[in-house]
Amino acid sequence: MSTEVAAAQASLDARIDTFARDVIRPIAPAMARGSGPHPKDIVSAAGEAGLAGILTPPALGGIGGSHQDFAAFIEAVARECASSSVILDVHLSVGTEPILVFGNDDQKSRYLPRLAAGEWLAGFALTEPAGGSDAAALQMRATRDGDGYRLTGVKTFITGAGAADLYVVMARTGDGSRGVTAFLVEAAWPGVSAGAPFAKMGLHGSWTGELVLDSVRVPAANRLGDEGNGFRVAMAALDSGRVGISAQAVGIAQGALDAAVAAARRRARSDSDVDEVSLAEMEARTVASRLLTRHAAASVDAGQRVTLDASVAKLYATDACMAVAEAAVSLCAPDSAADDHPAAIRYRDAKACQIYEGTNQIQRVVIARELLR
Repeated sequence: MSTEVAAAQASLDARIDTFARDVIRPIAPAMARGSGPHPKDIVSAAGEAGLAGILTPPALGGIGGSHQDFAAFIEAVARECASSSVILDVHLSVGTEPILVFGNDDQKSRYLPRLAAGEWLAGFALTEPAGGSDAAALQMRATRDGDGYRLTGVKTFITGAGAADLYVVMARTGDGSRGVTAFLVEAAWPGVSAGAPFAKMGLHGSWTGELVLDSVRVPAANRLGDEGNGFRVAMAALDSGRVGISAQAVGIAQGALDAAVAAARRRARSDSDVDEVSLAEMEARTVASRLLTRHAAASVDAGQRVTLDASVAKLYATDACMAVAEAAVSLCAPDSAADDHPAAIRYRDAKACQIYEGTNQIQRVVIARELLR
């Protein structure tokens, strides 16, 4: 690594640390209660810090960072506030990256500068009420309407529903997995609406809810890729997105470990027993998760097929995150019985990591199929 490259990397790392410490840490308690800033304010702040377009090329308003930079950013934010990390992860990965990879020049020039500046918040609309983990079982329809399409249907458990300005939406134009097409849908268009955010176990500062499209007219210019190519767009987005979820899990685990270490230090000073074995296991799980996540991110940067590495990282890191968070609750007891205790917050936030971007049961299926290819 040249001196100039090393200096640029150090500058970016410092910017990430400053953002997490000075912007995210002060709002973390309010975000955990669900009374923090609007999701768009989080992305706007990231835009002001030059981080809302971390994967976007400089020519389109971003900084042209790597997926390893992206993973480091999401981890740093999640260590302070999981809700903020979800908002930024979805915006940067499944919300923006499909446009980077599959968008044409017109789509990139229309949307990426706004997203990179934090002026717009991006969302990803795949999951449906009847679909569960089966991404090919979509019911939302896209029917031809002159030189465009009409999209009708309901999406659910959509991060940023009601807050996002732009959604990457998967809809059915034919049968089977080859009958799915991806579209870029602006929230301001007639027929686009969202329900109230769901009440969730954790991640209270991140809006999650239903997205309803009622005969929404989408111009052909906003079809993302070829007709029938949507399943490929979705799977590619999820592969990369799972790197972000893995990084989020690492950050939550590190935050839980931080809380446990702080409690252990206080007890050590008062001659109380410290469970050194549990602390060591928590550290080992967190470090292993970080290394798996960085390996998957490096594979994306190298242009390699990342399905296996991303699923392995997601499976291990999110299971480890739950184990570390649970151990932190035990080590911090009885204080961790309080809703606002750092360990309790992270325990509630951790569970979602095992569910979204493909449940961990699905990750096991993906891993096995990749091994048997």
